[in-house]
Parts: sequence; C-alpha cells; structure tokens
Amino acid sequence: MAAYEVRRGGYVVSTARDRLDLDAIHAFLSERSYWALGISRGRLERAIEHSVPFGVYHASGKQIGFARAITDRETFAYLADVYIDEAYRGHGLSKLLLEAVLAHPELQHLRRWMLGTRDAHGLYAQFGFVPLDEPERWMELPDRDAYAAAG
Repeated sequence: MAAYEVRRGGYVVSTARDRLDLDAIHAFLSERSYWALGISRGRLERAIEHSVPFGVYHASGKQIGFARAITDRETFAYLADVYIDEAYRGHGLSKLLLEAVLAHPELQHLRRWMLGTRDAHGLYAQFGFVPLDEPERWMELPDRDAYAAAG
C-alpha cells in the first residue's frame, strides 16, 4: 500500500518507511522514554518492521515524532512508542499524530485498540480511550529484563 499522509500547518504524519529516521527514533526510545529504555537498535528495527509506523515531520524534513500500531489490521491494534520530541511539544502535534493513526484506512473498524501510558491519560481520553472495563479479564506475561538481552 502507498504511504498514508496527513498534513497540517507545516507538519506531516506519514507511514512512509523510507522517511523514518531510525537513529532519531532509537535515540529517543532507548535514552529518553520511560517504556523502552535500553532497547537495542536491532530489536527496534524488527518491531517497526512488523508494525504500521507513523513518523511526524517538520517542514524542514526533520523527524520530530513517532508512533506505531501493532496490529492484525482486522480486529486489534496496540498503540506503542508514541512520542513528540520535547522541543516541539505544546503545538498540538500529539493530537495530529493520534488523529492520523486512528484515521488510517487499514485501521478502521477494529474491535479494540489498546495502549499503555503512565502520564498521558488526558490526551488519549480525548480520542475515546478509557480505562479497562474489566481489568480482571486481562493478563500479561512481562519480561522486565528483555531489553538487557541480546537483540
């Protein structure tokens, strides 16, 4: 499928894989995020390869944000690795990114979207995300040391 793009006010959100600045994404996630600290470049590249990636770009072409949807494109999607570079926050770019992700043609009519966040509940609530209705039904199998392993 051709790259999907949303443009607004000198910014663009695009799924074009050849535009992704993997160095910038890796630096942010492995060094500055709380959820992917220490992730290896190889592991991140494989994760992006098996997801629908969304880059956020300034008019200059510089990548300033990212998100990815982990999905089967029919029933379920998990929104992951969402960020906007600190220098560009406060300009509605997180909202632009989420609008683009949720409007992607291949991600319509899914039964469920999920995500995890420590500090952005208010942002996601604006797009209809709510706390788990029945958290007792959900389980996880965490490996807190996964990023320390070779990868």
